[in-house]
Amino acid sequence: MLRVGLLTGAADVRIGAPGGAIAALDGTPVTRLPAGTDAVLRADGAAFGLDGAGGDRYERLAFASVAPERPLAVNGRTYRGAVEVFVRDGALTVVNMVGLERYLAGVVNAEMGRRGPEDRAALEAQAVVSRTYALVNRGRFGAEGFDLRAGVSDQVYGGVESETDAGLAAVRATAGQVLTYHGAPITPFYHSTCGGATASPEEAFVSVRGTPYLRSVSDARPGGGHYCDLSPRYRWTVEWEGDSLRAILRRTLPAALGIDGDALHDLRDVYVRRRGPSGRATEVRVRVADGEIPVPAHAVRTAFETPEGRPLGSTAVALATRFDGARLAGLVARGQGWGHGVGMCQWGAVGRARAGQDVRTILETYFPGTTLARWY
Repeated sequence: MLRVGLLTGAADVRIGAPGGAIAALDGTPVTRLPAGTDAVLRADGAAFGLDGAGGDRYERLAFASVAPERPLAVNGRTYRGAVEVFVRDGALTVVNMVGLERYLAGVVNAEMGRRGPEDRAALEAQAVVSRTYALVNRGRFGAEGFDLRAGVSDQVYGGVESETDAGLAAVRATAGQVLTYHGAPITPFYHSTCGGATASPEEAFVSVRGTPYLRSVSDARPGGGHYCDLSPRYRWTVEWEGDSLRAILRRTLPAALGIDGDALHDLRDVYVRRRGPSGRATEVRVRVADGEIPVPAHAVRTAFETPEGRPLGSTAVALATRFDGARLAGLVARGQGWGHGVGMCQWGAVGRARAGQDVRTILETYFPGTTLARWY
């Protein structure tokens, strides 16, 4: 079983019971929600009230559907298993208690998108990697009352609405299988599009150590191109005017690096100082009137926010500058791939599946030296 954090810090939450539900406190039923009921829970200090349950207030309640074929809904999205709601720091936390394999059914297509039969091996690879991730990270947020979050900070988990026949088949075909290294489950990473080569951990993270199975791997396809070049984010371009970039950096660099934003009033240049094994920028320098500000790899994507307010797609970039005298008048970033770049390239997995590679080949390519093993 997993405890998946669906919501934290919520003022209120709506629990839907299409087939009816029982609300219990420490295993003892306290009220019943009739079929078709939507119950609203509202935080009030250290407890919450439940609409339709009189004036009683609770610190914690667990909800279970009385018709398992009609799962519960949280704010309109449906989840299998049970749902627990409790008060933490004056607000509501909502947790889905669900079996690991059912959890994966709501992850595979949420992460990979809807896929056809030709992508079966890629979906199976995602199922194995996501299962391994869930097992090695179980309890990660134990202090907050759950194992994993439902969003991109862990794995995207969309519940029943994200399930597809193809995704369910991938979970069943790999049931209990994980990636191991020297007999233990690995710590896996994955991303959307590598753009030509995956990244080593030091090109993306501060605290993740390099391992033999996490290193830069070429995604080149025999005969030319790359397996991930079918991705809509394989190549991209972002352009900033000088004043826009200056305003962005004056906001993002102090937050990322703890520097004084006033130093950026006179922006002179931006260039890549160092690159890692995959060619990604591991240090970008921002030149100002008083010197240069080094931006390390882990901060590049958030520091160089796009004009639309999104993080930069990846650090596999080439930068081109335009000047007005000594001042930087514009910057263009031409990028490759999408995401941090470490571990499995999801679009590369799709390309490899369409080229006839099986799940074992895909995983052993992106995680060299690992073994696909049945864990339970």
